[in-house]
Amino acid sequence: MKKVFERPKSLKRTPFRYCPGCGHSIIHRIIAECIDNLGIREKVIGIAPIGCAVFAYDYFDFDILEVPHGRPPAAAAAMKRVLPDRVIFSYQGDGDLAAIGAAEIIHAAARGDNITVVFVNNATYGMTGGQMAPTTLLGQKTTTCRKGRDSTQAGFPLKISEMLAAIEGSSFIARASVDSPKNLLTAKRLVEKAFRYQIENKGFSLVEMLSQCPTDWWISPEDSLDWIRSQMIPVYALGVLKDRYNETERG
Repeated sequence: MKKVFERPKSLKRTPFRYCPGCGHSIIHRIIAECIDNLGIREKVIGIAPIGCAVFAYDYFDFDILEVPHGRPPAAAAAMKRVLPDRVIFSYQGDGDLAAIGAAEIIHAAARGDNITVVFVNNATYGMTGGQMAPTTLLGQKTTTCRKGRDSTQAGFPLKISEMLAAIEGSSFIARASVDSPKNLLTAKRLVEKAFRYQIENKGFSLVEMLSQCPTDWWISPEDSLDWIRSQMIPVYALGVLKDRYNETERG
């Protein structure tokens, strides 16, 4: 029989501890497959902050550095300067990157740091109890806005990818989703391209992933996929927002 499945070498044989239906495990696999395809596992260093990503070192079979909340871009930029031959990426949630780490990600893009960022947007603070995040949608209910986010009190959702695409120093900014097989294939192509841009010294790249959080959305895993399609994608449009080199996607 033809072999159609195997575990990526960049993933350990450790069961994921994420909630049922969580998108993090899917995104971990996408990253691991991209690293394997590019043959860079021995050169990769991942950087993860506080949050659901904090257990990344249990799952990825390459070096992982844990840093304080919001600081992965600063740590990645410093590490890339010290170890320019390594492939450095950060793996960050929206509560981390878009809130306490907003200054770090903006200035990493402005400097054009030659790093790769995978930004997981599930519109909530997943690990700490489902509080409102900078990316929480208008009308979305969380533990800190029980009646739904109100723009007059909490402002509007922060569109990080659009903001970073407008910064001159960024090279590749894209947004993907993990709600369907078709979008998973697109997400993988975008992540691999973001890694290739770093390998080719093309500067700062970021791929935003719209991801489900059934636990803190208070819905079933199946319904969480529909919620991404009906609620998130109309606000956070999918696609390539900036490609400085206008390179056609491979594969």
